[in-house]
Amino acid sequence: MEVPLQELQSWQLSLTSADRSHVEGAGVQRIIDLLNMETHIEGGYFVETDRDARQITLESGKFQPAQYSHNTGEQRPLSTSIFYLLTPKRSIGHFHRNASRTVHTLHQGRGIYVILKNDNDHGPYNFQIETFRVGRDIAGGERLQWIVEGGNYKASFLIPDSSVEEGESSLLISEVMSPASRLELSNADLFVD
Repeated sequence: MEVPLQELQSWQLSLTSADRSHVEGAGVQRIIDLLNMETHIEGGYFVETDRDARQITLESGKFQPAQYSHNTGEQRPLSTSIFYLLTPKRSIGHFHRNASRTVHTLHQGRGIYVILKNDNDHGPYNFQIETFRVGRDIAGGERLQWIVEGGNYKASFLIPDSSVEEGESSLLISEVMSPASRLELSNADLFVD
């Protein structure tokens, strides 16, 4: 289900123009504490939950897009997984890209994803834009699981939940990256203002 980008602006305005303190609601803070989450450079919170002990050697043109050929010969774990959380105080996962294919699974909440799919056949900065909602309304077109191929930029935005108290909306997902992520970003991998 395509999402008009104007919708993002209205939701983000309501989340970011309210209380400017960095204190999360009690329920949201409880999730952060129970999962031992930290703030993430991209926005939101995260915690790594698994790092496969098995290793793979990265080869040029295999396992990762060509723009990551500088990683050739590097040893990486087969996969990593994380929990990732957006909250009213950290409601945007800023545009960034991962070298590896990432499988996302929803646990709770609602959000919007914007994916910039790199069309290398037409140059390095030619993107196809995909937008969609994630949530439990499958009949309404929301997704429970989605995949972002390595090299594509993605951003995520919390959709406020009117069924919970103000300040208690959250979007909790898991991400599994294969090969493993290094949790390092270059300027080319992250768009932040």
